[in-house]
Amino acid sequence: MFYSSMNLVLSSPLEQFEVVNFISISAPILGYLNLSLTNLGLYSILVLFLILSLHILGNNENKLVPSYWSLPLESSYASVHSMVKSQIGIANEQYLPFIYSLFFFILISNLVSNVPYNYALTTSLIVSLGLSITIWIGVTILGLYKHRVHFFSFFIPSGTPGILVPLLVLIEFISYVARAFSLGVRLFANLVAGHTLLKILSGLLTKLFTSGVIFFILTLVPFSIFVALCGLEIAVSIIQSYVWCILTCSYLKDAIDLH
Repeated sequence: MFYSSMNLVLSSPLEQFEVVNFISISAPILGYLNLSLTNLGLYSILVLFLILSLHILGNNENKLVPSYWSLPLESSYASVHSMVKSQIGIANEQYLPFIYSLFFFILISNLVSNVPYNYALTTSLIVSLGLSITIWIGVTILGLYKHRVHFFSFFIPSGTPGILVPLLVLIEFISYVARAFSLGVRLFANLVAGHTLLKILSGLLTKLFTSGVIFFILTLVPFSIFVALCGLEIAVSIIQSYVWCILTCSYLKDAIDLH
């Protein structure tokens, strides 16, 4: 996220979401192969490094007393485990590692984006929709593997009159396909809206702070509101990762139990 109260350059609020090349290497000998490192790729590596580092530091296998690093991780694991257990069921806890990894990837990506001048990885449609569509395809394959042809009964609600079956099948099918995009669009829209708002407000506050002593004093009130909005954006980052995992558990539950 590129918002900052010290930003003196007027620019579009949407520039912070652009994918920028840092390094680009062309190799004509290898058939005009082009290798590029963008901010999208760099922050994907950074998020992976942060997740691994947190779990290495929080490793408490050889100690009786938990460390400051292990306590938050154990609490996060307990919360995700409780969510998976309540949403999917005790018999299907084999999906816990996947949900836990997904939770931390989205959480760390969102939190990193709240640091000024950092790129918001989850505001990229490639990332958000890519994750969403991949999960939808995986859940569909899981449902077909477990139930074979009976999986298609998911599109026919029980007790439906025969005359309404074609219409309801169409509605249920459209609703099911929409799942492939709803997860990604929800995450993308929430973060883009919040980051854009903070970018616009930070530009306005910068101009007010530099307009004189009187304006500087008067601007302290809206600046306190801006700080509160920053805190709200951090809360949204955490909530969105939790909501994403709950909905993923719900999709898994539907694929496993159908009705």
